[in-house]
Amino acid sequence: MASHPVRVGHARRIGDGALTGTTVVLPGPDGAVAGVDVRGGGPGTRETDALDPRTLVDRVHAVVLSGGSAYGLAAATGVMDALGDDGVGFRVGARATEVVPIVPAAVVFDLGRGGDFRARPDAALGAAALAAAVEGPSAQGVVGAGTGALVGGLKGGVGTASVTLDGGDSVTALCVVNAAGSAVDPQTGELWSARHLTADDAVPPELPADRGPLRDRLAAATAPPTLNTTIGVIWTDATLTVAQCSKLAAVAHDGLARAIRPVHGMTDGDTFFGLATTERPAPDLAGLQAVLTAGADAVTRAVGNAVLAAETVTTDAGTYRCYRDVVAG
Repeated sequence: MASHPVRVGHARRIGDGALTGTTVVLPGPDGAVAGVDVRGGGPGTRETDALDPRTLVDRVHAVVLSGGSAYGLAAATGVMDALGDDGVGFRVGARATEVVPIVPAAVVFDLGRGGDFRARPDAALGAAALAAAVEGPSAQGVVGAGTGALVGGLKGGVGTASVTLDGGDSVTALCVVNAAGSAVDPQTGELWSARHLTADDAVPPELPADRGPLRDRLAAATAPPTLNTTIGVIWTDATLTVAQCSKLAAVAHDGLARAIRPVHGMTDGDTFFGLATTERPAPDLAGLQAVLTAGADAVTRAVGNAVLAAETVTTDAGTYRCYRDVVAG
């Protein structure tokens, strides 16, 4: 099977009442083995039942992460149509275009954050995110599905992190951080994820010696609570089964719980997809454990990177301040 590095594409709408977007994770024409784990109380998903190990298909051809709450699931239709036109999908007929692309999706709540409740992703935005997919490190911050994201009332966004294990397997996490819980320790003003960040990640700002004013600024900057959800994808180049990909998605939530408090509440629809591109051999038990551990660590770091990459945004609905600007005063 040919090697096809995972590509990521973002598209967004900002202005004229919009603050939303879509992100596509594209494993290549051969797809990737996939699993899913849903923990939040208010998920918005598509095609997750197809990722059960007992079902027919064992590969997905793209994963869509989108704003727009349940309305934003329409973005996956644009991705599906474009892939089908290119003959990428599960073959159901003799002709090259007689395919059904398997495109699971999950969404975050960002409705009305730009001022217009009806400004939300559609099939055209999904197709635009697919067309923008590129290899290499993904853009972070106020991009794609993270465009309208908030975390604990501060500006959220997209964050990524990668780990290369001693044996050569790699693990990458991409998170859309839009949580009801906070990424910041309210007592110290530090990110919960700060101790897990590495030299490959963003550098947190220097905090003032007197944390009292910082705590006051953080409280004052917090936007009123709304519905939420953190979603993401973890992928590895190791060969995993569908069940093992589901386990990889499950441990992502452990990484999330280290970076945001609280998680998995009734207003969060926290969902993670686990993908295996199968470019490298299947790991033994110890190797699988290493992949799972790296996946959880990558998610924790990706959340921190999302918060640190976010920028303050002002819309018709108000101003959403980012962590760096609040720390700077």
